[in-house]
Amino acid sequence: MAGMLAWLPEGVVAQRDYRLVWSDEFDVDGRPSHEWSYERGFVRNEELQWYQPENASVKDGCLVIEGRREHRPNPVYRAGSRDWRTKREFIEYTSSCLTTRLSRQLMYGRVEVRAKIPVERGAWPAIWLLGNKWEWPLNGEIDMMEYYIKNGRPSILANACWGSDRQWRAVWDESVTPLSHFTDRDPAWTDKFHVWRMDWDRHFIRLYLDDELLNEVDLSKTRNGGFSGNTENPFVNDVPGFKHYLLLNLAIGSNGGIPDDSRFPLHYYIDYVRVYE
Repeated sequence: MAGMLAWLPEGVVAQRDYRLVWSDEFDVDGRPSHEWSYERGFVRNEELQWYQPENASVKDGCLVIEGRREHRPNPVYRAGSRDWRTKREFIEYTSSCLTTRLSRQLMYGRVEVRAKIPVERGAWPAIWLLGNKWEWPLNGEIDMMEYYIKNGRPSILANACWGSDRQWRAVWDESVTPLSHFTDRDPAWTDKFHVWRMDWDRHFIRLYLDDELLNEVDLSKTRNGGFSGNTENPFVNDVPGFKHYLLLNLAIGSNGGIPDDSRFPLHYYIDYVRVYE
């Protein structure tokens, strides 16, 4: 890898050992930069939101993803359909999912995202990465941050998953930290910006929140389980062109729970995204 990382006590790597290769500081009001592409429509997890670019804007130094309560016809509706995307007659919520799939991809290094997340019932904000080859979960998923209700408690998750020997059945390395772990120390925690960080080399993926290590994924154990003959390791390999891209999104419903419509619109603020080698 370019810029090989120096080992320090407890796996911490000094900032000077990294080279900034790309960032978006969201300093220009208006539409997000051309580096970002968008998911559109109903996409995954039977979530409630219809993804569209219109819910993402840059204002006052932040990318703002807005979750809205809307009611309009679903343009892909088909009467009698059994597919959750097409059997819904109406769109009830909208949001945005921005990705770097067409512009910026990485393998190893550091990613930092400073953000303020919505924690209202129904909100499911995330900072995550997906591999650009093979179907999920063979392509490998890294969740730098997810927030939703887990085990009956609002929680911050820091995860990775990869493929098993069955289609669409993931093997998870999951970290679940109750939100109270943070708010007990700082009652104003949800009103502030925080820094989520991933450090990724050929041995580990380490996921941090405000420099607190939430999860350490041992990459010697993340090889795909053989579905469709795939036994590659999506996090450590030399497959030509294989890299991961970043997603920033605000999902509504599903794991986020039943939305509290009185709290809409929801706002997810991202101050910056920085990628280092």
